[in-house]
Amino acid sequence: MKKTITILIGSLLIAIGINLFLVPYKLLEGGAIGISLVFHYLFGVKVGLTYLLISIPIFIIAWFFYRTFFYNGIHGMLLSSLIIDLLYPLHYLGRTMAIAPILSAALGGIFIGAGVGIMFLHDISDGGIDLLAQMVSKKLKLNPGLVIFGFDIVIVSIGSMLLISTHLILSYVTVLFVGVTTSYIVSKKSRPSTRT
Repeated sequence: MKKTITILIGSLLIAIGINLFLVPYKLLEGGAIGISLVFHYLFGVKVGLTYLLISIPIFIIAWFFYRTFFYNGIHGMLLSSLIIDLLYPLHYLGRTMAIAPILSAALGGIFIGAGVGIMFLHDISDGGIDLLAQMVSKKLKLNPGLVIFGFDIVIVSIGSMLLISTHLILSYVTVLFVGVTTSYIVSKKSRPSTRT
């Protein structure tokens, strides 16, 4: 039950970050979400559906090499994909809020990073490149937030070359806030408790 609640909360935060804060300004994020957003902006395809399709090959890798990650991530990926598309109408609200684009980029990053971090904290992945980053970070003993950050910078840079209307610097702001928020939440797992 706790795992289900964690996945639900994480997926909701990710979906809110994408639809309420990124889509209205055509901002990118990294990972499979960023790739899905590129396809959405270029061709109008659903972000969640594209995210699901991108995640499938990564889950095949997880099945053969990191079976635990497969089992811990499959539910997160399926629910995240569904909720991202269900909450897509939030982008209309995002457009009417008329907040500063840089604030929208930061808030989108915080929401997505919190969703990913909460799931990582319980060894759950939402799939996509985050699952790949989780596998790489475990193998190399690195903070998953930092690995995600590296992947994200590359994907946003390439995506911005394909999309003239995308704000590269604002998308970097989103990536930065995703990485910092995820790293902060995940680092709490390894901190000793200071309670007496």
